[in-house]
Amino acid sequence: MSAARQVGGDYYDFLATGQERLCLVVGDVAGKGIAAALLMANLQANLRSQCAVALDEPAQLMQSVNRLFCENTPENAYATFFFSEYSDQTGRLRYANCGHLPALLVRATGNVERLESTATVLGRFPLWECSIGETSLSAGDTLALYTDGVTEAGSPDGEEFGEQRLLDCLMLHRELPSHLLVSAVIDEVRRYSPHEQQDDITLIVAKCRLDKSGDQIGLPYGVAG
Repeated sequence: MSAARQVGGDYYDFLATGQERLCLVVGDVAGKGIAAALLMANLQANLRSQCAVALDEPAQLMQSVNRLFCENTPENAYATFFFSEYSDQTGRLRYANCGHLPALLVRATGNVERLESTATVLGRFPLWECSIGETSLSAGDTLALYTDGVTEAGSPDGEEFGEQRLLDCLMLHRELPSHLLVSAVIDEVRRYSPHEQQDDITLIVAKCRLDKSGDQIGLPYGVAG
């Protein structure tokens, strides 16, 4: 994450929860600066406090996080949020996209899957429902989670970087290790948008790979920052 100011409202997290499972999380609180950072810290604390007791039921987990966020933040506060949980044992990725930009899953074959919204934003509605999406990952697949600071970065003439340029960059460099792929994307965003950064930029890239024996070994990941 690269904040537009000294602190920002973007949030990313990696939660190793045991049983060969890993959670990847990205969020974006409305607003910028200290106020947004405090709200995001609240959201992070809510997620981590609930994750230990409700991870097996991700829909219930998201409902608990939303309820706590509603109870402990101002009435007009909200956040977009993407929560995903990957199982090494099954190769399955379960996810909840709460009004966030779609995660991009670039398959080893070159096909692309967009992990679209499964619920509305967190924090606006105490009575709130969230469905859970699910997909499988195979060796060579690349998963990208990001905030709008990536896609809404503007060129000098005002055109946004956009999802397609992000996808093109992921496709072009998808053979790179995760941390180098992150660097390649962020370098491209900054070349495209060379003026002062206007919004927080957050990007997670995780790649599904094989070990030396040919067994699938999960999601080494990299993050912008």
